[in-house]
Amino acid sequence: MSGPLFFSTFEVTKQAFYRSTLSYAIVNLKPIVPGHVLVIPTRVVPRLADLNDTELASLMGSVQRVGNVIECAYGADALTVACQDGKAAGQSVPHVHFHILPRKSAGDRFSNNDDVYPALERSEGSLDADMKTKSTASGFQPLKMDADESRKPRSKEEMEKEASWLRGFFEQMV
Repeated sequence: MSGPLFFSTFEVTKQAFYRSTLSYAIVNLKPIVPGHVLVIPTRVVPRLADLNDTELASLMGSVQRVGNVIECAYGADALTVACQDGKAAGQSVPHVHFHILPRKSAGDRFSNNDDVYPALERSEGSLDADMKTKSTASGFQPLKMDADESRKPRSKEEMEKEASWLRGFFEQMV
C-alpha cells in the first residue's frame, strides 16, 4: 500500500488492510464486535451523494469484497453493513464510510439482532467527544473513536497486528 490514507483529517494508514484505486478498509479502534471494520472512499466527501458514479461503484465493490473476507476470517454467518449518511443520521466524521460487522447465528454479542443499530449510533454519535484535538506535526490528527466506556480503545500494535492479518487474506487472492 502506497501513500498515506486519511479518514477525514485523521491518518489511518497503519490501520488499513485493503486498498483499491478509489477506496480502502481499516480496522476499528473500538470495535462493536470482533472484526468490525470500516470501508471508506479515498476522496474525502461527507455524503454518499457527493461521490461520482465511479467512486460509488468502487466503494460498493470494496464493501462487498471486504465483507466476504471479514465473514470468512471471523467465522460469521452474516454481516451487518451500515452507513450513517449525514449528521442527522448519526455520522460524526464528515467522510462517507460503511461499517461492516461480522454476525453469528449463535454466540453473537447481540441477542436481539436490532440492538446493533443503537450501538452503532452511540459509536458514531460520540466520536467527537473522544477525539484528541492536538494536531500532529503534519497537521493531521490520529484517529480516536467513540467515548463508549464499555469498549476500550485498542493499542496501535493490536490494530496493526489485525490489519496485517487481514491484509494476508487479500494477498492470497491475488
